[in-house]
Amino acid sequence: MAEFGFELDEIKRLVKLVEDRGLERLLVEEDGRVIEILGPLKPAGPGPAVYEPLPSGPVEVQGATESEAIEAEEEWIVVTSPVVGVYYRSPSPDTAPFVEVGDRVEAGQTIGLIEAMKVFSEVVSDNSGVVTAIAAVSGQLVRQTDPLLYLRPE
Repeated sequence: MAEFGFELDEIKRLVKLVEDRGLERLLVEEDGRVIEILGPLKPAGPGPAVYEPLPSGPVEVQGATESEAIEAEEEWIVVTSPVVGVYYRSPSPDTAPFVEVGDRVEAGQTIGLIEAMKVFSEVVSDNSGVVTAIAAVSGQLVRQTDPLLYLRPE
C-alpha cells in the first residue's frame, strides 16, 4: 500500500491526529513524500457575520516529518475558545490575521476575535509559545473550549 508513499497505518495515525485535535489541515513532508489530510468541514454559524471574513490560512506542521508531527502534538499547548461565538482571525477583512503558523505568541497577546450577540471580544493567549497549527476557521462558529490554535512552548 506504499504506492502513495505512506503505509496505511501511518495514514490512519495521521487521520486520527487530525480528528482528535480538531485540525483543519495537516501537511507532512518526509523524505520527499508529502501527505495532506483535511479535517471535516465545520458548518457556518447562524446569523449574518458583521463583515466578510478573510479566508483562513492552512493548518500545517511546517517542515515536520510524520514522526515529529505525532511527537510534537503531545507537547503542544491548546488555546481554546473562552465562549460560544463566531471566530475571526483578523480584526477586519482588509487586515492581516493576528497570528500565523510560525509566529511567536506572548501570554496576554490577542490571537483572534469572537463575535457573540453582535459584540466582539478579544481572545488572548494564556501562554507563550510558537504557533504550530491553527485549528479554527475564520468566520465559523466555535463552542466554548473548542481549540483555536496550538502553541509549541519555548
